[in-house]
Amino acid sequence: MATRVIPPRILRNLRYNTATKPLNSVHPSSLSPTLSPPIFLDQKPPSSTVLLRPSSDPSSLNFHDVEKLFSYVPTSTLLRSTAMLHATGVEPMVDLGMWIMRSKLMEMDGIKDVILAAIRGTFYNHFCAGEDAVTAGQSIGSLKEAGLRGMLVYGVEDAHDNHGCDKNLKGFLHTVDVSKSLPPSSVSFVIVKITAICPMRLLERMSDLLRWQQKDPSFILPWKQDSFPIFSESTPLYHTRKRPEPLTMEEESDLQLANQRLFELCQKCVQANIPLLVDAEHTEVQPAIDYFTYSSAIMHNKGENPIVFGTMQTYLKDAMQRLKLATMAADKMNIPMGFKLVRGAYMSMERRVASSLGYASPIHNTIQDTHKCFNDCSSFMLDKIANGPGGVVLATHNVESGKLAATKAHELGIGRVNHKLEFAQLYGMSEALSFGLSNAGFQVSKYMPFGPVETVMPYLLRRAEENRGMLAASGFDRQLMRQELGRRVKVAMF
Repeated sequence: MATRVIPPRILRNLRYNTATKPLNSVHPSSLSPTLSPPIFLDQKPPSSTVLLRPSSDPSSLNFHDVEKLFSYVPTSTLLRSTAMLHATGVEPMVDLGMWIMRSKLMEMDGIKDVILAAIRGTFYNHFCAGEDAVTAGQSIGSLKEAGLRGMLVYGVEDAHDNHGCDKNLKGFLHTVDVSKSLPPSSVSFVIVKITAICPMRLLERMSDLLRWQQKDPSFILPWKQDSFPIFSESTPLYHTRKRPEPLTMEEESDLQLANQRLFELCQKCVQANIPLLVDAEHTEVQPAIDYFTYSSAIMHNKGENPIVFGTMQTYLKDAMQRLKLATMAADKMNIPMGFKLVRGAYMSMERRVASSLGYASPIHNTIQDTHKCFNDCSSFMLDKIANGPGGVVLATHNVESGKLAATKAHELGIGRVNHKLEFAQLYGMSEALSFGLSNAGFQVSKYMPFGPVETVMPYLLRRAEENRGMLAASGFDRQLMRQELGRRVKVAMF
C-alpha cells in the first residue's frame, strides 16, 4: 500500500487548540510533569487563549477528547513520539538496539561516536531529560507549563567503591540545588539510588545479615539503627543460605560513610523542602535499601509530610504484607511515611535467581495478580493518607489502575488540593494517562533521568529490557496520538 506523505506546508499550518488545557495558574502550586526533553512541550499557547479550570470529577478522566488531551503537544513532537513508541514496541528492533549497545562496537572509537549520536537523537532524547541537571531543569520548566511536575533522577547506576559513591553523592546534591532554583513545586521529588552511594558488595553483605536476623532473632547486628520491619512472614529468604560472617572493621567503616552520605542528602532535602524518594532494586540488595530508607525516615520525617519516601514493588507476592507492617510501625512511632508504589522492574532477574536456587519465583504468578496487588496497595495507602499523615506516589502506566485510584481519591476527597497524592509515569511514556490525570485535577509527575548518554546507557538498557511488555502496550498512546494527528491534518486541509 502506498504511503501518503503530508506536505510540509500542511504540517506548518497544523495548530493545536490549547483552550481546554489549563495553565499552571489554575492548578495548585504543586502540580506535575510530563515527558521527555523536547518531547511534548516546545511551544507555549497563544496569550489570547481562554483556559478552563480542570474538573476534580473522576468522570473527566477520559481519553475521548484527543484535542484536549494533547493540546500542549506540538505536531512535530506528536509525530516523533508516535514514531519512537512504535519503534520501541517492535521487539526485534529493541533486541537489535540492546545488542549494539552491549557489543564490542562500543569499544571502537569512531563507530562508538556514531552509535552514541544515533542513541542521543532517538531513545535518549525521548526517555531522558538532558545531559546535566541544568538542562533537565529547563525541561521541567516546559512540563510546568503543561500542568505537570518532574522527578529529577541523576542517571547513575551501581557504585563499587567509596570513590564512586562520593562522586555520585555530589551529583545528587547538585540535583537538589538545581531543583531548589526552579519555580516552586515544579520538582515533586529528587530520586536517589542507594546502590549509587553505598558499595554494592556492602549492600549484599548487609542484606544477608538482615535476612539471617529475620531467621534467627537472637542474631545481633551491632551496627543496626532503628528501622521499620523489612520482612514479612511470607518474604523469601533464599538468598542467604548459611550464617553470614559479621561485618569487618573495613565494612563497618564503609557503612558509616554510606550513612553519612545519605544523611547529608536528606539534610539537603529538608533544607530545600523537597522530598527524597529512594528507588527500589532487586531483592538481593533490597533489604539493605529498605533498612537505609526506614532508618532515614525515622530521623528526618516529622509532622504531617514525609521527606523520605520508600518504594514498594507490587509484583512481589509479599508487597502488601510488608507495606502494612512498615506503615503500622511508622504509625506507632508517630513517623509520617511515604511510599511510591510501582509494579516492578526486575522480573526476569528475580525468576532466574529463584529458579537457580530451587525456589518459586517471588513474583506474582499472573499479571492479573500483579494488577490486583498494585490496586489493593493503592487503595490501602489512599485510605491511610485520607485519614492521617503520610503520602503516596502511584507510579503506573496502567489506565485501569489510574482510573480506579482517581475514583477512590475523589470519593475520599483527595484531589488537586491535596499534596499527599501524586501520580507518576516515566518520561516519554503514557502521555495520555499523564495528561488525563492532570486534566482531572490530580498532581502528576514524570520520572526524568538525566546525565551524559554514556552514563545513562545502563538506564536505557534496563528500560528496554525490563519494560518490553509496557513498550509493546504503548499502542494505546500511539492510537490516541494518531487520532489527534489525523484531526489536525483535517483541520489544516479543510
